[in-house]
Amino acid sequence: MLQAMIDIGSNTIRMAVYEIKDNHTTQVMKRKHTVGLSAYVKDGVMQEEGVRRAAEVVSEYRDFLAGMGVGNVVAFTTAALRNAKNSAEAVKAIEERTGVPIRVISGEEEAAFDFAGAIHDLAADNGVILDIGGGSTEIVLYRAHRVTRKWSLPYGSLSLKVSYVHGLLPTPQEAEEIRKDVAKAVEIFCCKLPPMHDVVACGLGGTFKSACALYQKMYSTAEDDTRMEQRRFREMIAHYVSDAPLKEEDAVRLMLAAPDRIHTLLPGLILADELTSELNCKEVVYSDSGVREGYLYSEILRA
Repeated sequence: MLQAMIDIGSNTIRMAVYEIKDNHTTQVMKRKHTVGLSAYVKDGVMQEEGVRRAAEVVSEYRDFLAGMGVGNVVAFTTAALRNAKNSAEAVKAIEERTGVPIRVISGEEEAAFDFAGAIHDLAADNGVILDIGGGSTEIVLYRAHRVTRKWSLPYGSLSLKVSYVHGLLPTPQEAEEIRKDVAKAVEIFCCKLPPMHDVVACGLGGTFKSACALYQKMYSTAEDDTRMEQRRFREMIAHYVSDAPLKEEDAVRLMLAAPDRIHTLLPGLILADELTSELNCKEVVYSDSGVREGYLYSEILRA
């Protein structure tokens, strides 16, 4: 059986097709469009242009899947549409224009799906999962491979970029403003947690994927080594947040590591640094699994 999933995120709209045999899954293809839906939210309201762009991409995926004979299609959306004041109206408009039913998943559901998707890659019995999206960040604490607590924070790499950064990369002043805002929310969140030490975090999503690629180029680690020392995050940020002109070799590294996320990587990395520092993480390991795989395991394979 072929199963398609359309993930309408705050930064990207993705489609993935999985082959399911004997309760095992194999991803056979994936596509994405970097739409940046969070940027179309003005005063908390999703604008018509954002609805139009989302409908265009979903229609493209719908037509492709129909042409390939893939009839099993599920679509869901996360923070950009979930948090909009006109969420119900915007989602209904996209559904009417595309004919594709769309499920709005809550922040807690998104965190639970993240865990279900990542658990297969978790080497540590205890730890934390962080998924920094375009419009929100999901956090899952687990012990003995079981969820103990989960939250969603209303900060994401794209929403921070839109709110604070006027150019391509943050200035030192803009970066400091991001850090101060994020630090307040992170401190309030983390003060409710029991003390943790030397935590190994599992990082999901585009921010950690691009950060891992940049980390590998800056510190000459192997391409299959997805571990990142937490203490390096501030070095990486300081390297690219400067009043001085960007050096050619640094520009090349950034373009190679994050071609689609150059504008959102630094805001996302500042958020990652604040979270992992407050959680006493010594290391972050990037995982390519996440909410789509978790949705597949939780909602389709177990149905």
